[in-house]
Amino acid sequence: MRVELRGIDKSFGAVRVLRGVDFAAAAGEVHALVGGNGAGKSTLMKILEGVHRQDAGDVLLDGEPVHFRSARDARVEGVSMIFQEFSLVPSLSVAQNVFLQHEPRRAGVLLDDREARRRTRAIFSEMGVEVDPRRRVDTLPTAYWQLCEIAKALALDARVLIMDEPTASLTRAETSSLFQIVERLKERGLAIVYISHRLDEIFQIADRVTVLRDGQVVESALVSETSLEAVIAAMVGREIEGEMHWQDRGAVEREPLLEVRGLRTADRLAGVDFTVAAGEVVGLAGLMGSGRTEILRAIFGVDRRAAGAILLRGKPFSIRRPSDAVRDGIVLVPEDRRQQGLVLDHSIERNLLLPSLRRLAGFLGFVDDGAGRRIVEETRQRLAIVGGSRSAPVRLLSGGNQQKVVLGKWLATDPAVLLLDEPTAGVDIGTKTEILQMIRALADQGKAIVLVSSEAPELLAAADRILVVRDGAVVRSVDRRDLTGEAALEELLQEAT
Repeated sequence: MRVELRGIDKSFGAVRVLRGVDFAAAAGEVHALVGGNGAGKSTLMKILEGVHRQDAGDVLLDGEPVHFRSARDARVEGVSMIFQEFSLVPSLSVAQNVFLQHEPRRAGVLLDDREARRRTRAIFSEMGVEVDPRRRVDTLPTAYWQLCEIAKALALDARVLIMDEPTASLTRAETSSLFQIVERLKERGLAIVYISHRLDEIFQIADRVTVLRDGQVVESALVSETSLEAVIAAMVGREIEGEMHWQDRGAVEREPLLEVRGLRTADRLAGVDFTVAAGEVVGLAGLMGSGRTEILRAIFGVDRRAAGAILLRGKPFSIRRPSDAVRDGIVLVPEDRRQQGLVLDHSIERNLLLPSLRRLAGFLGFVDDGAGRRIVEETRQRLAIVGGSRSAPVRLLSGGNQQKVVLGKWLATDPAVLLLDEPTAGVDIGTKTEILQMIRALADQGKAIVLVSSEAPELLAAADRILVVRDGAVVRSVDRRDLTGEAALEELLQEAT
């Protein structure tokens, strides 16, 4: 085996995160590591990468025990990790990023930019892609940022490559291209550990899959000898097949709660028109860059409107800033929860109460702490938020629980309209089904919901109606009953390009 982890135990204080975990990947193999948020995947990989030290167990490379004291030690031995959040310096060139901190030098002193460009060009050639090593990274499409991350690992002569959610920011076509590159890396003899919440990818790219739950291996099998349903059941500990299927909630014939008319912004939206009724879930489908996120940002007041009107319950209202939207019952769950949805160093309690502070403040401006605690506990129970006391920093929560905090802080304000931008991005299948069930329940309560998602199964499972967005405008509206499945939605998107 190229890499082996044997009997790995790890605890943080009184919390035991890993319990006797065995994991191995051979040269020329893609081994998928999956599990729910908080299952222990990140901790296991951080041990392999040298960020954490195991309490018990062994790490072996090519059969030899290794003891990493830092991530640098791991990189020297050929273990590299590509994170979901890019670690590139946008203002530097591709070559400068690929060789950052280990630049080629002339006479051991002067930086040799020409040699860096030559080696970078050779690395991309081996990957089967063309990238100008002189171009600044911030001028490249997102897919090429991912390729630069891979090139950085190859420049360090990686023997083991850990890929953490590598397709999270990629389109379907870009994902297909990435998979072709992964196949080439297998041919080079790399052992690849592939982590993804998009489980259908596992069955496209991986040779083996190991499932972690509660810090233990609950299943490990050849992909050819298992099924998607079996992997999901192992992850969540129950069958959830029906929970991801569309549930016909009947025709929504009530008056529009939210109306958007001729919405334009200076640089992105080109006259957006649509309505959402009370109790309706409207999905926005479109390719990356089509304008879906910008529609939500303009409605919420993040981006300034150049023209158009927004009506709530039939009456026009002015939104100059997000606080105006919140005041009138419109809330936004943003695409990037860590950068836009949370104050990471603040506690779970403070994040949950942030939008409710004005309501909790009395005549003299003092916050009613008792009422605040009741809101926090009710929200935590309602959304099953786990992972620490209410005073714990929200950054310590798993991704799924962080997303529940973002949702919970807005639900505590009892909004009329929810704008949800990729609400299940980066969460496990169990949390995803919980969020989809929540969306249905909120619609049943009469909320108007606008849902943006890059995942066709999610849109098809939750939406009553789907709007196709292209070039900053809505070009098609389709009743969910008229779509037979993912292929029909994909065809609809292709027709709109």
